[in-house]
Amino acid sequence: MSTLRTGSRTDVGTGRALAELGVRPGMPGQEITERLDEYGYALLPGVFTRPMLEAFRSRLARQTAAEGTLGGSEVGQEAGTMRLSDLVNKGPEFDVCFTSPELLAGVAHILGAFKLSSVSSRAALPGEGHQALHADWSGRSPAPGEYQACNSMWILDDFTEENGATRVVPGSHRWGRAPEEALDDPFAPHPDERLVLAPAGSLLLFNGHLWHGGTLNRTSSPRRALHAYFTRRENPQQLDQARYARPETLARLGPAARFVLDA
Repeated sequence: MSTLRTGSRTDVGTGRALAELGVRPGMPGQEITERLDEYGYALLPGVFTRPMLEAFRSRLARQTAAEGTLGGSEVGQEAGTMRLSDLVNKGPEFDVCFTSPELLAGVAHILGAFKLSSVSSRAALPGEGHQALHADWSGRSPAPGEYQACNSMWILDDFTEENGATRVVPGSHRWGRAPEEALDDPFAPHPDERLVLAPAGSLLLFNGHLWHGGTLNRTSSPRRALHAYFTRRENPQQLDQARYARPETLARLGPAARFVLDA
């Protein structure tokens, strides 16, 4: 499976599923893979369309109203935010979050053989949203080639300096340390951190071991993003997709998409 730039870490089943979902040799491109390797994150151009953005916003608004205070309870809730979880089962609009060829090619580059862990959303509320620097995998980050998780953000509102844009510490996925053990105060600014400033409709892919965190939303509106989180195939999922998958969800998905779900 070297055509997917993942070497022996991609098994035959994963390679076949990705090919059926449209992943072509050379995806996601040398510039993107070099940024993922060196910095731990990259913006993927040309994936998000305006109709997708509007569909995401509309569906999430309806779902948020329907779930109210129960929103996010399948995985976990967070003070100062509006969260929704199990979005795989809450509308076909979200299928692209785990079937986009460009995204999946980047995930395969980081993880090799992988599966979806969860699709969720997070909206940082006005005056809220600041997080400690953290990684999306517990413990020390492993050596390159042994990464266990990666995440993606489908940016639904402009990420600005004022509204709680995500901060990242470039290269921290290669440091072999967890922020909670390396930093005196993970909530404090880091001298090497950068804000991810990007317009709505941008797609951010990042190594799950990269130090990152939301910042304070100083505006009067929520700052919204979708998160599609992936892990290696041998790991447990954040949300057991086989257990949660609804018949109507499986009925609309083909074998390759169900393989990504491991459902």
